[in-house]
Amino acid sequence: MSVVDEGAETVGNAPDRRREQRGWVFYDWANSVFPTSVITVFGALYLTAVAGEAALADTATNGPNPCPARADGSTDKLVDCQIDVFGWHFQAGSLWGYLLAAATILQVLVVPVLGAIADRTRNKRRMLAFSAFGGALATALMALVSGTNWELGVVLFILGNIGYGTSVVVYYSFIPEIATADERDGLSTRGWAFGYLGGGVALGLQLVVYLAHESLGLTEGNAAQIAFLMSGLWWAAFTLIPLRRLKDHQRPHGAEKGDDKGDEHGVGVVLGGFRELRNTLRLAKAYPLTLAFLGTYLIYTDGIATVANVSAQYGSEELGFEQTVLIATILIVQFVAFIGGVLHGLVARRFGAKRTIMMSLAVWLVVIGAAYFVQRGQAMQFYLLAAGIGLVLGGTNALSRSLFSQLVPPGKEAQYFSIYEIGERATSWMGPLLFAAVAGATGSYRPAIISLVIFFAVGLVLMFFVPVRRAIRAVGNPEPAVL
Repeated sequence: MSVVDEGAETVGNAPDRRREQRGWVFYDWANSVFPTSVITVFGALYLTAVAGEAALADTATNGPNPCPARADGSTDKLVDCQIDVFGWHFQAGSLWGYLLAAATILQVLVVPVLGAIADRTRNKRRMLAFSAFGGALATALMALVSGTNWELGVVLFILGNIGYGTSVVVYYSFIPEIATADERDGLSTRGWAFGYLGGGVALGLQLVVYLAHESLGLTEGNAAQIAFLMSGLWWAAFTLIPLRRLKDHQRPHGAEKGDDKGDEHGVGVVLGGFRELRNTLRLAKAYPLTLAFLGTYLIYTDGIATVANVSAQYGSEELGFEQTVLIATILIVQFVAFIGGVLHGLVARRFGAKRTIMMSLAVWLVVIGAAYFVQRGQAMQFYLLAAGIGLVLGGTNALSRSLFSQLVPPGKEAQYFSIYEIGERATSWMGPLLFAAVAGATGSYRPAIISLVIFFAVGLVLMFFVPVRRAIRAVGNPEPAVL
């Protein structure tokens, strides 16, 4: 059987495609609440506070005092209290960093295998539902974390993170099945734009509760718990839309058949998934141009992720802004990113995905350069910088997603997108390491932020030399008219 025969069936007629595409974009809207609200805002704040309370309680019970104290014996900073994990002591304030690292490692181990299983079976919708609802449930249950039980929060966050990562991989793998080569850029940018809009709307509603918690008779902790519950419900409710509209296009191509419909069951699915992944990794070298694009993407996306992750620190430590300014900045980025995603789709329709990505990377160079000159305490300058980041934040990644879908061998979509996602996480340490090293060496965050231009400059140069049209032909996919 040829590679094409093993892959997805030909995309359907235009009315059916449009219906599926309209449903598909809503999963971006649904799942964006997890990285925006849970990871970026409430998870770090709340779990760190709960861990600090646990350390303080442990001190009162067992001693000696692992917390810095004032002269009156009260605790100064709970985040500096130490917690105990299997005999290993570290500050409560470090919990979130270690948790993100552990969750990433587990994703690296689990998600590629689940992606391979998705490629072997005929029911991607079922896998999308299982992973999305599982992640949403774990997120909603984080509302039960209170007092000192930070361990429950750790377990639920890891489960939610795995559900998020797996669902995104399966979701991405639908692109070649519901869109023609010429439709993919527009579809991906619409999805990414709706994702930022949905994440912004959800976060805005949660921040209303958080900022008004005293007038509502709530504590800050209660407001965070409500945010977790809202996030899980939001994720689950809007996932129903794509599940109703998406269809199963791919024929199962595993050797293990569970019944006359060709479904695999139990151990056969898992073992088949491992074999599928092993074969994909072994044969990936047959598509060096696809790997060249992937390597280029991993460089500049690390720069994008680092800018997003350190911008609050830069605004707080270097520019001296209060929390209200930082919260407003997050919302500006979310809503401007919606406009930026739509704009990237329009530009790509005229100039093609590759050229538009290169334009976007050039804008990133300008934005990072401007960040160096933002004056301390000048909130309006910081807001304009946030708008500039939002303008290119969503579109760059959205077009990278659609372009990569063109470079994937048919029938291997979920596996390659697993590598795409996991590769992004596996290399995400480079940008923060450079930022921290430069800041430590110079004693200032300004040279640290300007050092990040290297990721965008290198990505721009490498993208120029990647022959994407030849790469598309090499995997046997139809070429878009404009590229």
